[in-house]
Amino acid sequence: MSEKRKEIIEASAALMRSKGYENTALSDILEAGQIGKGQFYHYFSSKHELGLAVIDYFFESFNEELFKNILGSEKSAEVRFNEMLEWVIVRHQARETKCGCIFGNFAAEMSEHDEEFRQKVQKVFEIWIEKLKLVLEEMVKSVKPIESFEVQKLAQGIVAMLEGGILIMKNRQDIKVLEDMTDLAKDMVNNFIKVHC
Repeated sequence: MSEKRKEIIEASAALMRSKGYENTALSDILEAGQIGKGQFYHYFSSKHELGLAVIDYFFESFNEELFKNILGSEKSAEVRFNEMLEWVIVRHQARETKCGCIFGNFAAEMSEHDEEFRQKVQKVFEIWIEKLKLVLEEMVKSVKPIESFEVQKLAQGIVAMLEGGILIMKNRQDIKVLEDMTDLAKDMVNNFIKVHC
């Protein structure tokens, strides 16, 4: 990828994180990227193509930080689970609770209107749920073997709860909402283990 294309994606990512995809005008992108229309169309056929590239850009950091370094690490399953929850909190504290989850934002804004956006975002959530499921299976199966589909539902429930917590946190501008959801996620896992094991 050329350096200029990367710069345009990074500048657009910051805009779309704060303003959303639809509210980010091409003129905003040109100004932030310090480029003209001709240069923009040299690198992207449309704003739509750029938007998809922005999702890929955010996925790269999500994949590296969460999927590889935390959920995919060699640490114990319990440590990985707790580090995931801490990562979610720290990530949103750093942004002062204002922006929410970029994938949740894209899902809410674009899923109904654009199938390519919907599928890209869906893939991110599917990977998160699958990676979390593997961690939860380790935690649960260390106590007693259990059907994989039960743990799948638990993983999906935790991701959905965190995303919902992020949405309410963004609306209230209060990180405590998300902290409460991470505490509840721990309770869910502990209760799941008690009930099934």
